[in-house]
Amino acid sequence: MAALAGSVVATRLAAEAQPAAKQRPRIGFLANASPGVEPIDAFREGLRERGWVEGRTVEIEYRWAGADYERLPSLAADLVRIGSDVVVVSGTVGTLAARGATGRIPIVIAAILTDPVAAGLVKSLAHPGGNITGRAASGEDIATKQLQLLSETLPGLTRLVLLWNLRSARRTTLDAVTAAAQTLGLRPRLIQMREAGEAEAAFRKAREGRAQAIHVMPSPFFNAYRRVLINLAARYHLPAMYEFRDYVRDGGLMSYGVSLEDMFRRSAGYVDRILKGAHPADMPIEQPTKFELVINLKTAQALGLTIPPSVLGRADELIQ
Repeated sequence: MAALAGSVVATRLAAEAQPAAKQRPRIGFLANASPGVEPIDAFREGLRERGWVEGRTVEIEYRWAGADYERLPSLAADLVRIGSDVVVVSGTVGTLAARGATGRIPIVIAAILTDPVAAGLVKSLAHPGGNITGRAASGEDIATKQLQLLSETLPGLTRLVLLWNLRSARRTTLDAVTAAAQTLGLRPRLIQMREAGEAEAAFRKAREGRAQAIHVMPSPFFNAYRRVLINLAARYHLPAMYEFRDYVRDGGLMSYGVSLEDMFRRSAGYVDRILKGAHPADMPIEQPTKFELVINLKTAQALGLTIPPSVLGRADELIQ
């Protein structure tokens, strides 16, 4: 992350120097993944609820990194160059890229699963103090809860693989989950996955190590390739815990985390206020209060699992 932040400083002033002329307010949307992965429709819905209709009262310029984080700095710089009035972004790496591209244009975090203060993005949650505001959740707390639910779902679980993406995950999250695993009597094994092409080898390694389950650590990178991970989990007959309900709707076993759609929809409120003259420095970072447990019963049956009633009773959604 530090290397990423440093790589974009040189382009920042040049990018800000020549904003393009425009009539409607312009929102720049910087996405880690590709169209169809991030819930952009929820963001548009939030804008419409506040009177901002794409193509009529506001323009939205999209820049998609396709899970290639090296592209984020140049994409962020491009959104600055074209004269965006506000830049919306999700994920720690994307937010760092946007911050590196501009210290002037307001940046709204649609969703981030890390402490933005610890990541050095803002001064405090109550008083961000710069050009960044938005919505953030504690990735450490969420990942720990995911692990607890997985352990409860699989009585007798001891051999667990933590699938970790080195480029997007924070070490503090990994440390918190590792400590929680040991408290639960688990023997966690870390398998790093840097590129999508390493997914098959990661699951093969997990199976060869006689893993009983996989905890897919929160990461925008994994979300971009979630169908690949889900298919491999089915092929290798490994129960897996994920971060968002989309994984489970696509065939994953279970997920626990924030409602990404809700976070994106609510982030439109920040954009609305900024376009009406509010300053990010004065807008507190909001933390989500809505968390959801989703279980795919068809996948559980295919894996030969019986989900305990204590877990089923807490599910927000059961997919048949």
